[in-house]
Amino acid sequence: VQLQASGGGLVQTGGSLTLSCAASGVSLHDTAIGWFRQRPGMERDGIACVSDEDGTIVYGNYKWGRFTISRDIAKNMVSLQIDKLSPADTAIYFCASQGLYCNQYRQTYEHWGQGTQVTVSS
Repeated sequence: VQLQASGGGLVQTGGSLTLSCAASGVSLHDTAIGWFRQRPGMERDGIACVSDEDGTIVYGNYKWGRFTISRDIAKNMVSLQIDKLSPADTAIYFCASQGLYCNQYRQTYEHWGQGTQVTVSS
C-alpha cells in the first residue's frame, strides 16, 4: 500500500484548499482512509476518515463545517477540503490507511503518506 498526499501550499487567511491522497496497492473499498494533521510542537491529530463501512466521518472540533472529506473511487483518491483557513491550520497534513473501519487514533493506522505542508499566512 502506498499513499501520496498532495495539494498543500501557502494560502492566505480565509482561503480554501483541497488536499488529495492518491492510494495505490489497495482499493478504497477495502480500506479506511483517514486524514491527520500535525501542527508544530503538537501531536498528530485525526481530522476525518472515509470507508465503505462507516461512510464519511469528521472528528471532534473538526466537525464545525470547515473540513470535508470525500473520495473518488474511480481515481482511487481521497480528498480533504478545508475552508476558511486560519494560521491555526498551519500544519503538515497526512493521509493514512487501516483495515475497514474508521477511527481517529493514529496508532491504529498502518500505512502513511509522506505528508503535505499547509501554511496559512495572516
